[in-house]
Amino acid sequence: MVRSTDTTPATPQKPRGGRLPRRERRAQLLDSALGVFVAQGYHAAAMDDIAERAGVSKPVLYQHFPGKLELYLALLDAACDEVIDNCRVALAATPDNKTRVAAAMAAFYSYVAGERGAFRLVFESDLTSEPAVREHVERVTAECAAMIAEVIHDDTGLPPDQSRLLAVSLVGMAQVSARFWVSESTGLTQAEAVELVSALAWRGIRGYPLNDEH
Repeated sequence: MVRSTDTTPATPQKPRGGRLPRRERRAQLLDSALGVFVAQGYHAAAMDDIAERAGVSKPVLYQHFPGKLELYLALLDAACDEVIDNCRVALAATPDNKTRVAAAMAAFYSYVAGERGAFRLVFESDLTSEPAVREHVERVTAECAAMIAEVIHDDTGLPPDQSRLLAVSLVGMAQVSARFWVSESTGLTQAEAVELVSALAWRGIRGYPLNDEH
């Protein structure tokens, strides 16, 4: 059976051939690509599918992105930046470290719970054998852990290397537990899950006090 060439895109987009400013067109293409990559994974996704979903010709798509890997990396870059920025905002929102732990945990859970499923690009990529992809994914852990390590060091007085190890452990806890929560029928609301895991994390971190007041 021959596949129809005029299949309606899953998400309504600008009409084929419609002119958009370059920045808007790039954003539109990235949005369309996100849906395809999340649904199909990198290896199964095709540039034809992305162009069709965006309502553009393949030459237009290639004008903005020379290949599928470059398009994927652009999406991954934006996704990684969002996770890191969310973590930064959470840590800066309060001087109270117990609340900081909860806020940082909530930032990961909110990101993973996002309707578009962008977290799969970062935490469940099927292209981790590609060095550029692995570098992007590792950047999330490295930068979030670096921010959290500063807080731990300032609050506990632990040496930098110990603070960093604890920070990496917290980031890992947030990532793994959030992905498990969103993929399994745990019966817990997002707020309940965040509260439960945050309590576990805080009970561990507060065991390294700088003084009796913390």
